[in-house]
Amino acid sequence: MATKAIVGEKLGMTQVWDEQNRAIPVTVVKVAPCRVVQVKTPEHDGYSAVQVTFGVIQAKRLTRPEAGHFAKAGVEAGRRLVELRLDNPSDYQVGQEIKVDLLTPGDHVDVTAVSKGKGFTGVMKRHNFSGMGAGHGAHKVHRAPGAIGACATPSRVFKGTKMAGRVGHQRVTTLNLQVVQADAER
Repeated sequence: MATKAIVGEKLGMTQVWDEQNRAIPVTVVKVAPCRVVQVKTPEHDGYSAVQVTFGVIQAKRLTRPEAGHFAKAGVEAGRRLVELRLDNPSDYQVGQEIKVDLLTPGDHVDVTAVSKGKGFTGVMKRHNFSGMGAGHGAHKVHRAPGAIGACATPSRVFKGTKMAGRVGHQRVTTLNLQVVQADAER
């Protein structure tokens, strides 16, 4: 688990220059102040986490349970509730704001997000198959997967066989990314 965490929204990518005049690709993340809604402890909830919200939403867009949850905490309603698994949730109090100044340049962070959805794709894009021949009599099988199993024995297709299907739109974590800059004024 982590010692500190924050929620942000990816804006895009750019580059910065280091001391050796090398271009370093960086991802720009917009971090709105997160408000602590609930602190979860192992004694009460079975695990340790901090539940935060960010952004602003109209009260009429909330369900009654959501409205009651925010009212009980005394926190302004936000766009989404996110749980951050932390080692020491007792460091946070309900209503506290977590801002980007929590991070300092040089820190190493693990980033979790949902990857871009690519939709239903074939085996060449999904699993990097080489495909069939482009000529020499190959007919309408240029991007086909080929055989997916044997015939009478085992007379079935094994589980996990690489085939066409949906790609992306999955939760992905990238480890040990370095914080280049944390600009609280912007």
